[in-house]
Amino acid sequence: MRTVTLPPTWTTAAARAAGISRATLRSTRFVRLSHDLYVQLDDAVHQHERLRLLADALPPDAAFSHATAAEVLDAPVDPAPLPHVALTPRRVLPQRADLVVHTRRLADDDVTVHRGLRVTSGAQAFLDLAGELWPWDLVAVGDALLRAGHVSTDRLDERLARAHRVRGVVRARECAPLLSSLAMSRPESLMRYWLVRSDLPDPQPQVPVRDRWGRVVAHGDLGYEHWKVLLEYEGRQHADREQFGRDVDRYSLMAADGWLVLRFAAGHVGGPRLVVDRTRRALTSRGWHPAAS
Repeated sequence: MRTVTLPPTWTTAAARAAGISRATLRSTRFVRLSHDLYVQLDDAVHQHERLRLLADALPPDAAFSHATAAEVLDAPVDPAPLPHVALTPRRVLPQRADLVVHTRRLADDDVTVHRGLRVTSGAQAFLDLAGELWPWDLVAVGDALLRAGHVSTDRLDERLARAHRVRGVVRARECAPLLSSLAMSRPESLMRYWLVRSDLPDPQPQVPVRDRWGRVVAHGDLGYEHWKVLLEYEGRQHADREQFGRDVDRYSLMAADGWLVLRFAAGHVGGPRLVVDRTRRALTSRGWHPAAS
């Protein structure tokens, strides 16, 4: 049988030419990346590697976009069921059941290469997702992109300024001023958004906690330095034994210096009501009242 050396990815026709039957292609030795694109499964194919291989079959102007771009840039989004790709408008747009294809006239600054993948920039991904996400989720994505250095406030403002009649641009422009590079996690971003949008004072991210000598001994996720109220989100990492011990010490220091610490977990951030209500009660107990803000 004639042997053909296959590239990293190949079509059904190339596989048949190499003597690989359809039955073999359907075995667990191979992974179908798309409708007619296969790769041999020597090792587990994770999402990033899958996208890298899929990129070999895309046109040169293609860039992964929307949730796929945000995922590559490590922003907190749910993985897209199908990869999203942006293409320059053309007379006949490629139609593929295994991709979500968007037409975009992208400037050079609207595309970047990250970890070997051509993706839309942080600013472009933020704009694209503005038409799909709730405002609080969009702020969480923007915070993560800003924190990781994938976008700057100036770059985002520039991109939104030329986004005329683009779906989601109104929401993007409303959310952009709320972004902060100091938010360390998605739940922190959600809590900050809900509090900023409430009638309570705007919280400060990463509030410094000082001891009696004025030394910074800790930082709170969110808080109000004037009223000495802090909000802390407890993620899974806080269940680690060593981390738990550090948290106990940190909370003791905060309490010893007069801070009231509200602790929240995953079950508390499903919506704004609980976070806003408990923060309101804490602030009221420390002397805040609506007229003061």
